[in-house]
Amino acid sequence: MFIGHFAVAFAAKPAAPSVSLGTLFFACEWVDLVWPLFLLIGLERVEIRPGITAFTPLDFLYYPWTHSLLMGVFWAVAFGLLYLSVRKSGKSALLVGIVVLSHWFLDLVAHRPDLPLAPGGEARWGLGLWNSIPATLLVEVSLFVAGVALYVWRTRAMDRVGRWGLWVLLVFLALAYLGAAFGPLPPNVWGARSDVVTY
Repeated sequence: MFIGHFAVAFAAKPAAPSVSLGTLFFACEWVDLVWPLFLLIGLERVEIRPGITAFTPLDFLYYPWTHSLLMGVFWAVAFGLLYLSVRKSGKSALLVGIVVLSHWFLDLVAHRPDLPLAPGGEARWGLGLWNSIPATLLVEVSLFVAGVALYVWRTRAMDRVGRWGLWVLLVFLALAYLGAAFGPLPPNVWGARSDVVTY
């Protein structure tokens, strides 16, 4: 998932108006932000295998520290406690934690069976939405439209900058999604291309 994660952030904002949309964006994408760093230091591994799914060429070989359910719970609790310590709002902290944890469940829908339950565990989960490009687009775009609709319905921009800023953000996310979905294969670490590239 990509814009599906941002859909959760948009939908969560009306439930906790004091939490910034930026914080919710950071929360919904946290594990995907940490994941490349874990790849670079060798804690996790991925290969580029065209055809592994219809939607993405990434073969997620080993990523339990960012994408297992147990670590999803850990990251959610850590985020919630950090938010609670800074903002002193239990309700908002709980919501931020839920947004972090939502990442694993949306990935469960999209990924082929490659999501671990815990570091060291053998079981791999995934419902395989990415095996169909039309189904992936339908589900993700529907989630995104629903999340944005809820956000627009339940919130109000404070000024013209806020109103136009939202449209700029939506266009940016849409273009980024199209680039990720239909752009060229990612290069390897050294910039060369290959049918199988390990990180």
